[in-house]
Amino acid sequence: MAAAGDGPWLDEAAGRLVRPFTVSNGRTRPTVAMDLMSQVMATGATPLGYLGPEHAQALDLCRAPVSVAEVAAQLKLPAVVTKVLLSDLVDCGALTTKPPAFHHNPTDRALLEAVLDGLRRQL
Repeated sequence: MAAAGDGPWLDEAAGRLVRPFTVSNGRTRPTVAMDLMSQVMATGATPLGYLGPEHAQALDLCRAPVSVAEVAAQLKLPAVVTKVLLSDLVDCGALTTKPPAFHHNPTDRALLEAVLDGLRRQL
């Protein structure tokens, strides 16, 4: 039995019925460089040609700026497969992407120590 809204792609007992690599036609490298924190957003352009249901779902999720990681989580697909799908949409002009904007040093030692301290207190 399929989960609500997932159609024939998911089965509660069996899990995903379509292997992730088939969603990307076996491709493992996106044509556009992006990382998990890259922001993607729909341009409003209609993609030409056939795109799979996952492409349509991804495009729908990108109405507002969203990270690649969030799209992967919502699609329940591995990040690399999601990057391939999103790069297809960028290639056809349906999405734009930009690298994440860091307003602080992501490797700031004091910040990392504070995070580590907080994790230790949780254990």
